[in-house]
Amino acid sequence: MSDDKQNSNSKFLKGTMILAVSSIVVKIIGSLNWIILSRVLGGEGIGLYQMGFPIYLMAITVSSAGVPVAISIITSEKLANKDYRGAKRVFNVSLRLLLVSGLLFSSALFFGADFLISQHIIRDARAYYSIIALAPAVFFVTFLASFRGYLQGWQIMTPTAASEVVEQLTRVITMLIFADLFMPYGLAYAAGGASMGAGVGAFCALLVLMWFYRRLKRRLQAEMAAQDDSIPEESAGHIIKRLLKLALPVSLTSLMLPIGANLDLLIVPQRLEAAGFNVRHATELFGYLTGMAVPLVNLATIFTAAMTISLVPSISESRALKQADAIRDKIRIAFRVAMIITFPCFMGLFFLAEKVAALIYNAPGAAGAIQTMSVGILFLGMHQISTGILQGLGRTAIPVINMILACAVKVFLSWQLTALPELGIKGASLATVADFAVAAIINMGFIYKLTGYAFSLSNVIRPLLAAGVMGAVIYGVLAATESMGMWCVLFAMAAAVPAYALSLLAFGGLSKEDLDNVPFVGRRLLAVGQRFGLFK
Repeated sequence: MSDDKQNSNSKFLKGTMILAVSSIVVKIIGSLNWIILSRVLGGEGIGLYQMGFPIYLMAITVSSAGVPVAISIITSEKLANKDYRGAKRVFNVSLRLLLVSGLLFSSALFFGADFLISQHIIRDARAYYSIIALAPAVFFVTFLASFRGYLQGWQIMTPTAASEVVEQLTRVITMLIFADLFMPYGLAYAAGGASMGAGVGAFCALLVLMWFYRRLKRRLQAEMAAQDDSIPEESAGHIIKRLLKLALPVSLTSLMLPIGANLDLLIVPQRLEAAGFNVRHATELFGYLTGMAVPLVNLATIFTAAMTISLVPSISESRALKQADAIRDKIRIAFRVAMIITFPCFMGLFFLAEKVAALIYNAPGAAGAIQTMSVGILFLGMHQISTGILQGLGRTAIPVINMILACAVKVFLSWQLTALPELGIKGASLATVADFAVAAIINMGFIYKLTGYAFSLSNVIRPLLAAGVMGAVIYGVLAATESMGMWCVLFAMAAAVPAYALSLLAFGGLSKEDLDNVPFVGRRLLAVGQRFGLFK
C-alpha cells in the first residue's frame, strides 16, 4: 500500500476514533445528568421538560440536520482539487444561509409556543416555558452546523468532538443550576430553566468551533495566496442549490428516526393487546423494547456511527480526484473494521442479555427483547457505514429511499409478528432488526453498482468464528460463576475480551495492515505482537 493511501485511510480511522471517544463521554455525561435532573424535577417536572423536546428536535432537524454532511461533501471536493477559495466561499454562503434559517426557526418556536398550547398540540400549558427556553438553542445549533460541516470537510474531526463534549457538559451544568434556581417559582419555571441549558450548551459549542476555525483560517490564507487563479468561482446560487440538493435527503433520513418511533408507538402496544396482553403489560413490554433494548443497540454502534461522519469527506475527496481504487479500499477497510467491532458486541449482548437487563434496568423481563435486538447491532452498523459511503459518493437520496422501503417492511412485520402470542415483543424486535437489515442490504447493492465493491465473505466469517468462541467462553464463565450473583458479568466480560482477540488472530481476522491503519495504538500493538512472533 502506498504511503498516500495509508495516510488517507489512517486519517479517516483517526477521525472515527476521536468521534467515538467523544460520543462515549457525551453518553456518560448525559446518563449522569438524567439521574440528577430526575431527582431535582421529579417525574412531573421531567414530563414538562420533555414536552417541548419533540418540537425542538423537529425544528433543528428541518433547519440544519443535513447541512453539515452537505457542506462536508462540497468542501472536501474543493480541497481535493486545491480550490481553497472555493472551499471558503462554500463556508461563507452556508454560514449566511444557516444564519437566516436559524433565526427563522428559532423565532417560529418562540412566537409559536402560544399556538402549540392553545391548539392542544402540547397538552399541558405549563410546558410553555420549556418551549420558549429552547428557542435560542435552535438558532445556535443551526448556526454552528456550518462550522461543523466545514471543519469535517477538511477531515479534522477534533473540533466536532470537542464541541460535542463542551456542549453536553455546559448544557448539563447550566440546566441543573437553572432548574434548582427557578424551583421556588414553581415546577413549570424549573422545567423551563432546565431547558435553557440547551441554548447555553449550543452557544459554548459554537465558541469552541469558532476557535478551531480561526486556527484553520491562518493556514487557509496561505493556501489561498498560492492558489492558481484560473480556477473559476462558483456562484452563491449554485452553491445553495447544491447544498439543498445534498442536505434535504439527509434531513429526511434524520426525520425517519422519529417517524419510525411514532409508528412503533401506534402499532406495537395495539398488536401486543391483540396477542392477549392487557394494557399495562403491553405498555411494560413496549418499554422493554424502546426504552431498554434499542438504547443498548445504539450504544453498541457508537463506533460505526462515528465512522459514518468520518467516511463522508474521505470518500468525497477520493471521488473528486476520480480515485476509484482508493474509494474501494476505504469501503473495504470501513466494513472490515465494522465487522471486527460489531460481531463481539452482538455476541456479548446476546449471551449477557438477561444479566444486563437485571443489572442495568432491574428488569429481567427485558431479556427477550434485548437478546433479539442484539442481532440488530450487525445490521445497524452495516447500515450506518453504507449510508456514509453513499453520502460521500454524493448519492444522499438513496439511503432515505431505502429507509422508507425498509420502514414499510418493518410496519408489515410488526403488525404480523407482534400479534403472535408466542412472540409478542420479540416479534416487534425482529421487525426492527429486519428494518436495519433491509436498509443495509439495499444500500450494499447500490454501493456495488456505483463502485464495483463486492462484500468479502472472509470479512464476515472470521470475526463471526472469533465471536462464536467468545460467546462460548461467556456461556462457560456464566455457568461456572452462577452462584456469584452479578459478579459473574464482570468475570464473563474479563474473559471475553482476550478470548475474542486471540481467536481473531488465530482465524486470521486481524492482519498487520489492519493494525498499521489503526491510529494512536495500532503500531504499538503491532510491535507487541511481533515480539511474540506474530504479524511477520
